[in-house]
Amino acid sequence: MKCKNITPIFRIFDEKKAKEFYVDYLGFVVDWEHRFEENMPLYMQVSNGNCKIHLSEHHGDCSPGAAIRIAIENVEDLHTMLHSKEYKYARPGIETTPWQTRELTVGDPFSNRIVFFEEK
Repeated sequence: MKCKNITPIFRIFDEKKAKEFYVDYLGFVVDWEHRFEENMPLYMQVSNGNCKIHLSEHHGDCSPGAAIRIAIENVEDLHTMLHSKEYKYARPGIETTPWQTRELTVGDPFSNRIVFFEEK
């Protein structure tokens, strides 16, 4: 077996808040959306470059409060971009870790945590 990549699934509860956070704030794009029928829970994919995240309103898919780490090339650029958007729910900083990474952590509106990091 040879693994190729991983696609995390985050639980969400509000489509509007999810898009405000992932699209408007973080700069991901919505690749596709799926509902089995009208007024059913949403399942969608957002992406930025090679990074893909699935977001699900389905209660059985996952639990809120998950965390993922995403490797990026320039944490300073991300920090500058996020602060320029003046998102009222987050003002993340950059942390230098003992394991030689620089990290920027943001929490989504559903208690999921994303750590963007670069190697020093």
